[in-house]
Amino acid sequence: MKHKIIKLGAAGVKFADPGNPRVFEGYASVFGGVDSYGDTIMPGAYTETLKEENRNGRAIKMRWNHYGPVIGKWLEIKEDETGLWVRGELTPGHSVADDVAASLAHGAVDGMSIGYWVENDDVKVVGGVNQLHKIHLVEISVVEEPADTAARVDGIKSLLAGVDSIRELEKLLRDVCSLSKADAVALVARVKALSRGDHADHIDTSELKSLLQRRGKIN
Repeated sequence: MKHKIIKLGAAGVKFADPGNPRVFEGYASVFGGVDSYGDTIMPGAYTETLKEENRNGRAIKMRWNHYGPVIGKWLEIKEDETGLWVRGELTPGHSVADDVAASLAHGAVDGMSIGYWVENDDVKVVGGVNQLHKIHLVEISVVEEPADTAARVDGIKSLLAGVDSIRELEKLLRDVCSLSKADAVALVARVKALSRGDHADHIDTSELKSLLQRRGKIN
């Protein structure tokens, strides 16, 4: 899954009640700009992913920093001429959501960021710029800092250094990668099979196939 951040200043975030930052609205993504990856999101890129029938009934989650807990719900998500506009509510009584609300009110967090994936066929390279014409939206996070792939990889490497058992690895996959217990077990089983040198035709891939179906990767 890939991420793209938008700073709060560019997102135009505002609060329904200035004295209560629990309900807020703004842009989670804007069209036209070229980011550090050389990507630009094109108008209409979110049209299909916002249709409920294309998400198998799954809601687009509001998370903290992509890998953190669900901290609220999106009351409205729509695409307009500017980009992806959202209106969300942080969960009352949720300790992390309370901290996020305070950080938003104080201006201490950097912005919002989308978690998404895109098919190669939906990317067109024009003048050295990757035009993203169709985005599969997974979640939208409130974030405290820009997503940095290298930093994220280094962080996971350091966590892996402290893993001494399969059970600890499964827990790491659940905590860091937001996988369910079943998904983590299936992924570890697949890795164990590959480490033994088993060929794909000798491996029971039913659990892995189920995982990918739930993630919307295959039909």
